[in-house]
Amino acid sequence: MKDKIMQGAQRFGGAMFTPVMLLAFSGMIIGIATLFTSSQIWGSWASDEQSFAYKMWNLLAEGGWTIFNQMPLIFVVGLPIGLARKQHARCCLEALLLYLTFHYFISTILLQWGDFLGFDLETMDVSNDPRLADVAGLTTLNMGIAGSLLISGIVVWVHNKFFDTKVPIWLSAFKGSPLICIIGFFLLIPVAVLTVFIWPIIQEGISAVSLWITSIKEYGVFVFGFLEKALLPFGLHHLIYFPFQYDNLVVDRGTYQMWLADLPQIAASTESLRDLAPYGGYMLTALSSMFGIPGIALAFYFTAKKERRKKLLAYLVPLVFTASFCAITEPIEFTFLFVAPLLFVVHAILGACLQTTVYMFGIVGSMAGNIFEQLAINYIPLWSNHWVQYLTLIAIGLVYTFIYFIVFRFLILKFDYKTPGRDSDDAIKFYSKEQYKEKKEMEKEVKDADARAGIESKEESLEEKILFLVGGRENIIDVTNCATRLRLNVKSGAKVADDKEFKAIGTHGAKITGNSVQVIIGLDVPNVREKFEALL
Repeated sequence: MKDKIMQGAQRFGGAMFTPVMLLAFSGMIIGIATLFTSSQIWGSWASDEQSFAYKMWNLLAEGGWTIFNQMPLIFVVGLPIGLARKQHARCCLEALLLYLTFHYFISTILLQWGDFLGFDLETMDVSNDPRLADVAGLTTLNMGIAGSLLISGIVVWVHNKFFDTKVPIWLSAFKGSPLICIIGFFLLIPVAVLTVFIWPIIQEGISAVSLWITSIKEYGVFVFGFLEKALLPFGLHHLIYFPFQYDNLVVDRGTYQMWLADLPQIAASTESLRDLAPYGGYMLTALSSMFGIPGIALAFYFTAKKERRKKLLAYLVPLVFTASFCAITEPIEFTFLFVAPLLFVVHAILGACLQTTVYMFGIVGSMAGNIFEQLAINYIPLWSNHWVQYLTLIAIGLVYTFIYFIVFRFLILKFDYKTPGRDSDDAIKFYSKEQYKEKKEMEKEVKDADARAGIESKEESLEEKILFLVGGRENIIDVTNCATRLRLNVKSGAKVADDKEFKAIGTHGAKITGNSVQVIIGLDVPNVREKFEALL
């Protein structure tokens, strides 16, 4: 049961990441448009709403707001991409239709029985009442992305269970997607009725939690930063940052969208960033990548054997660059996670301390993405009035780089951790198990036989190698992915090879937890997943 809950949470978190990947570009467009319409930087002509330049930048900004204004719809369609086990495109359409049907039910219930429920839609202002929202022209409950995940999750469950259900020939027109929509239609009626009673209570609870999180200030920032990093190896970190940054847990619409909406006012003010946007302390997660990973890499380098440092450096430089500028930390983090889990715990603590220190100095912002996104929606549009704070941020970050180096170097030497360059084998080259060696020998024999017969041998693909190492087709339950990892739930974790074997075939390694497997691929993971699913 525990493994099933863990697998479900990992799949759900990975599925949520699919729509999140679309946000960075839109955020950058809004940040750039804010920059070029700021009178603080360019003078009064830049904010002249009648000028051609302002209208063009405003046009770009409004286009950038598309995904944020329609976030619930985006997540309704995006969730089935990661969770549906078959016919993903059809499941997306089913989810969209039934999500709208659900809100038609809600809107009608509020309109017809609103007096009994405490809602008078004829007199209530949707734009000023946080309990209400406009969805596809309907006045309905403001459920945010939570409503999207609820309905899309129900639809995916119905889809996976009943899509291939056989029906009599005379009912064949209702097979597949029509059947799913029929079942979903009647299933969502009681769900809608329960929602109008339960959701207002949940909203009150969210408001109380929001006030509490805001009141604990730096303590909340520390706990958030620690949990977000500590849950990364289990693939559950999405469940921590998501309600903060993209849903209503701290502020309405999430901290990320609120930051973009407040960007013009923040750019025009000289007050402390924390005073202008106190919620921004929950978006500093990439700072540990920018400043912590270089310190860890330095510790690896200076604790490695001297004759191996040059070779190790060739590996560390691109990994540090990827972590610091692209916020993709998993290759280097998973390296020491497997060697010494204690180092990863220390990394989570130091990263949380870094975020808390920055917050205590009054510096906040949307700093959870790559450097290009950070420049577009932080440094560039806000530099004119907040450059002192950003220089302070950089100084604090460099101090923590030194702290990371000292702490990691001490722990590696104290406990003799076999980090890259310190073990008895070649630190960069990894070898596979006997099973994999035997397979390679067999492949060589087949190739030699083919060569003698004049048959051209086909090189085994990365996806085929991964499939072999996870126990073959019969061992696979389902497949998802996040930004850099191929996530698999398997029937038997005992059939899965170890980390070194995955590194030997060209991946960055693997994390195996029970029957859950995470193969670290890199940014090309969507293409790998597509080819991998084709093999299944």
